[in-house]
Amino acid sequence: MLQQPSGLLPTTNVSKPGVCLGALEFRGQQQQLSASSMYSSGLKVPLRGMRTCVIEESTLSTKICAHQKMKLPPQNVDLPTILPKKKKKPFPIPFKKIKEAAREDKKLAQMGIEKPLEPPKNGLLVPNLIPVAENVLGAWRHLIVGVAQLLHVVPVYACSDCPEIHVAGTGHNIQDCQGVSSRKRRGFHSWVKASINDVLVPVDSYHMFDPFGARIMHETRFEYDRIPAIVELCIQAGVDLPELPSRRRINPIRMMGKKVIDKGGNLEAPVKACTGSVSAALIDLDTHGTHMRISAPAPYDVPRIAHETVHAYEIVKRGVRKLMRMYTVKACGYCSEVHVGPWGHNAKLCGEFKHQWRDGKHGWQDATPEEVFPPNYVWHVQDPQGPPLTGGLKCFYGKAPAVIELCWQAGAQVPSKYKPMMRLDIIVPESTEGDLVA
Repeated sequence: MLQQPSGLLPTTNVSKPGVCLGALEFRGQQQQLSASSMYSSGLKVPLRGMRTCVIEESTLSTKICAHQKMKLPPQNVDLPTILPKKKKKPFPIPFKKIKEAAREDKKLAQMGIEKPLEPPKNGLLVPNLIPVAENVLGAWRHLIVGVAQLLHVVPVYACSDCPEIHVAGTGHNIQDCQGVSSRKRRGFHSWVKASINDVLVPVDSYHMFDPFGARIMHETRFEYDRIPAIVELCIQAGVDLPELPSRRRINPIRMMGKKVIDKGGNLEAPVKACTGSVSAALIDLDTHGTHMRISAPAPYDVPRIAHETVHAYEIVKRGVRKLMRMYTVKACGYCSEVHVGPWGHNAKLCGEFKHQWRDGKHGWQDATPEEVFPPNYVWHVQDPQGPPLTGGLKCFYGKAPAVIELCWQAGAQVPSKYKPMMRLDIIVPESTEGDLVA
C-alpha cells in the first residue's frame, strides 16, 4: 500500500504548471495516500531521492499555440493587377503631395527666394552612387549575355499577336490572347520562337549630353541617339563612356520656381565621329541581335550560367531602384515611353488613349522601377516536359519574371522571395480532378 510521508519540503513553488519540483524529503510517520490524489493534476507518485515534474495537458497546447503564432512565409502571392490601357496610369506619388510641392515652389518664387536643390537635382553627381551605377552597368552586360546563352538551351515561345511569352517545351493552352486576330483563334495564342527582346523587354530612352539643357523637340528628335534606359540612367549617375559623352558640372544649377536662372553656361556637345562608333559601343549594352551573336554554351556550364544570370538580374533590379530614388526618370502616363532626365521631351510620338487631345505629346509623370526594368511575368511551369497548361487550372498556376523562370528551368536555385509568387508549395491537380478541389 502506498504511504504518504509526514513532511514534504519542496525546494521550488508548485503553483505553476510545468515547473520541476525539487528533491522531496520523507520525514516522520508515513501516512496513507488516496488513489485519487495520485493522478490529480498530472502529478506522478514521487519516489525517494528522485526529482519529478508537474506535466499538464495545457503545456502541450501552449507550445502548439506559440508555434502557430510564428510568422510563416506566405504560400502564394498574387501579382500586381494589370492596368487597363484605356485609362491613365496612377501617379506613383500622391497628387496631393505634388500640388503641395508646387505651391511651395511658387511661394518661394513670389518671395524671390531660390529653390533649394541638392545633388543630383542641381546637376551635380552623387559620389556614393557612382559605384552603384558601375555595378549596374556591368551586371546589365552579364545579364544580356546570360539570357542569350540560355535561350539556346531552354525553349521559349512568344505569341506573334500579343506580348505573351511562355517558357516551356510547348506553348500553353490558356485562352487569354488579346491580339488583333485573337477572335479567329478563340483566344488561343499563335506561338513562335522567342528572341531575347521577348524576355528582356527593350525600354529605350534618348541620350542627352546635358539633361538640364534644351529640351528635345519633335523636329530635332533624330539628332539624339536612342539607347537602353538603364544605360542612360547609369551614364547620368556617373559612368563615363567615351562614345556616349555626358556633361559633368562643377557649379550647381540655380532655379527659382520652375525657371532655371543659372545652368552654368552653355556647352556644346562634341561632334560624333560617325554613327557606326555609337553602334559599336552599344553592341554589348543592347539586346538587339545578341541571340544571334552569342553561341550555345557547353551542357556542363548551363547551371553555372543560370546562377550567374539570376545574380546579375538581382543586381540590376536593386541598382535601378536605388538610382531612381535620387535621379529623376519620367514615364508617360499613357504609353511605355521613358525619358531619363528632369523634364520629359516634346516629341509627339504618343499614340495611346486620347492622344488626339494632347496632339501626340506624352503625359509625363514620375516613373517606377518596373517601367524602366520591366519584370515581364510569365506562367510558372512545374514540369516543362509535361502536358501544356490549361485555362481550367490557371488559378493553381503561379507566375515569375521571365528571367527567373528561364534560369530556374536551366538549373538555377530560385531566390526565396519568388517562391510564393511561383506557388512552388501548391500541388496542381489533374485535369479530371479540377472540379473536385475545394
